[in-house]
Amino acid sequence: MRRGRLWLALAVVAVGLVTYLGSRSENPTTGEVQSIALSPEQEIVLGLQSAPHMAAEFGGLDPDSSVQSDIRELGERLVAASAARDTPYQYSFAVLADDQTVNAFALPGGPVFITRALLARLENEAQLAGILGHEIGHVVGRHAAEQIAKSQLAQSLVTAVGIAAADEDSSGRGAAQMAAMAAQVVQLKYGRDDELQSDELGVGIMADAGYDPRELAAVMAILARASGGGRRGPDFLASHPDPGDRAQRIAEAIARRFPQGVPAQLTTGRPVRLGG
Repeated sequence: MRRGRLWLALAVVAVGLVTYLGSRSENPTTGEVQSIALSPEQEIVLGLQSAPHMAAEFGGLDPDSSVQSDIRELGERLVAASAARDTPYQYSFAVLADDQTVNAFALPGGPVFITRALLARLENEAQLAGILGHEIGHVVGRHAAEQIAKSQLAQSLVTAVGIAAADEDSSGRGAAQMAAMAAQVVQLKYGRDDELQSDELGVGIMADAGYDPRELAAVMAILARASGGGRRGPDFLASHPDPGDRAQRIAEAIARRFPQGVPAQLTTGRPVRLGG
């Protein structure tokens, strides 16, 4: 019985690894080789299907048509000026009515949202361009599809540990739970890496559209103030890196892109306008 369980566990691991490694391809935008669980067409469908539900969780769309128009115009400008225009994704940009939750996020395939609570804290158009550029970075980086592939691999490993460690009195349950916790930590780390990559992509996207990328670092200070200025646990276990750490990485990305200094023509743009 024990040997049979081990062979079954190995088979589960083998299938998981073959599936994960077999889905590897080079991202034409970032040049990164990734394991991807979805095709671009599937990402688009998933994003479109998820958008109404996600918007509803944040109070639906903000009713101010002028605010929505400004966001759409800026988002489309960022896409048109960057490598995002050469991707198959269907980008859309919208403000959510939630005036309490400071958040912005992108869904697979192109839908990008920002809450009114975060928008109200921004000082200028460049800061908004940095946030939207960051979220566009998640889309072109295919981070959701990559995380799904990693989650599927992690689940196969957890299942295999449970099978191999199981016995008649279920004493293997603890081993499976420990494996599940380890898998979650690995995925949290990958999530942090995705955020940092999206920050770097955001620097390029906003700069290509004519905005001063240093304003994205200023957004990190806004996020720090919104969270009370402190950490809610060890940085390594945070799904998002600490804003101070991100600001440092953004500064490094700016220095790599502009080794002679940020060009004077890059602008902060207009002040952010909010209606009643």
